Amino acid sequence: MNGIFILITIIIYFGILLGISRITARRHSDNDAFFRGNRQSPWYIVSFGMIGASLSGVTFVSVPGMVKNIDMTYMQTCMGFFVGYLIIAHVLLPLYYKLNLTSIYTYLGQRIGRYSYKTGASFFLISKMLGAAARLYLVCIILQHYVFDDYNIPFAVTAIGTVLLIWLYTHKSGIRTIVWTDSLQTLCLLLALGLILYNVADKLNLNVGGVIDTIKNSSESRIFVFDDWQSKQNFFKQFFSGIFITIVMTGLDQDMMQKNLSCRNLKEAQKNMYCYGISFVPVNLLFLSLGILLMVAATQMNVAIPAKGDDLLPMFAAGGHLGYAVLVFFTIGIIAAAFSSADSALAALTTSFCIDILNTDKYSEKKAERVRKITHLGISIVFVACILIFEAIDSQSVIDTIYTLASYTYGPLLGLFCFGLFTQLRPRDKYVPYIAILSPAICYIIDILTFNATGYKFGYEMLMFNGFLTFMGLAALSLRKKRVSC
Repeated sequence: MNGIFILITIIIYFGILLGISRITARRHSDNDAFFRGNRQSPWYIVSFGMIGASLSGVTFVSVPGMVKNIDMTYMQTCMGFFVGYLIIAHVLLPLYYKLNLTSIYTYLGQRIGRYSYKTGASFFLISKMLGAAARLYLVCIILQHYVFDDYNIPFAVTAIGTVLLIWLYTHKSGIRTIVWTDSLQTLCLLLALGLILYNVADKLNLNVGGVIDTIKNSSESRIFVFDDWQSKQNFFKQFFSGIFITIVMTGLDQDMMQKNLSCRNLKEAQKNMYCYGISFVPVNLLFLSLGILLMVAATQMNVAIPAKGDDLLPMFAAGGHLGYAVLVFFTIGIIAAAFSSADSALAALTTSFCIDILNTDKYSEKKAERVRKITHLGISIVFVACILIFEAIDSQSVIDTIYTLASYTYGPLLGLFCFGLFTQLRPRDKYVPYIAILSPAICYIIDILTFNATGYKFGYEMLMFNGFLTFMGLAALSLRKKRVSC
């Protein structure tokens, strides 16, 4: 019965998305609409939609489950996120608008050279594909476990069907459609979060004051860790990691910047970043608070807490412990979060591959559009393959996996952009790919050796170390020249 409710909810929800797609694609379905939304996107729509794209199904599921192992210390990272958004608004966005970029990695070609340009774009393609696939994998696993296993449908079919639905409403107008569908999906996600919180509190017979007291008195309510330098949850590690995670996973990410670049001008794009950054902290606080309430509910209802934190909310919602209303809200929330993250990732990967790797901006308009459609379909197929690989690996915490992957794959991007922005040096361009590949490899070896020698395990701060190694490698290859104007 629960599976039928979930299926009906998905069908209705997808029908609405497809309707929005048809409306937005009615007049504009060319490459400029797909890549930049014809630069007509209202900033407030972009800002609101980006909340859902950033949170994703991973946040909806993994963040409440985090309190089981690390309490509410994730808030330290979220505080760093906000500072990172301010840096993006005042350092990176002015640069991107000044150069009138469609792909942000074009900057590396102008500033350093062709090899650096291709290297930056390639690392983005790898990073985004892995990160987006990991997010969507989590949703596919939940749907498989609570719906499709009952009908003996293989996981591969679930993965293919999910990606196919996203492809159907994005393949015509891309980012022009996505800024509107993401806004709807963010609204659904936040409404679902609020309604689930309300229902859980009602189940525990708590009013607003009771909820606050319950969270405050919980043993999992710890936010700050200042006294343990060995811990991955140390405040300074988490805070500064949050800053740099935001810079690379938003400011140096074609997916997130593509939406900003669809705004009418720089001022509106900066407004978008302020509003988006401010909203991120309270939204994540609500997700962590939900996690604590679910832990309390498990104790009161004599429900066994699952071994994997990612299973905490799905167990309560899809398992029917909180009633059909929560089941529907949970389904809407997780599908909205998953689709809003994956659809923009598909568009951004298509944009980067077409412009940065295939150079379709040099093609005729008709040929460029045909290549874009083929690329969009091809990346969708690769998406499915990555989801199946994640299913074989079966990570214990998907959000931790995503940030760990980012530490290694976004590090070279961080080093490249910092080098271009803050030095007047020009490295020997043809050797840049070797530096970008060696840096993550050295980081991995150092992490293992450090742990074996001292017991210290690098956390997300590996991102900063990785970027630093790339920066120093570029400096070692440099010939001092006067910096170009860009």
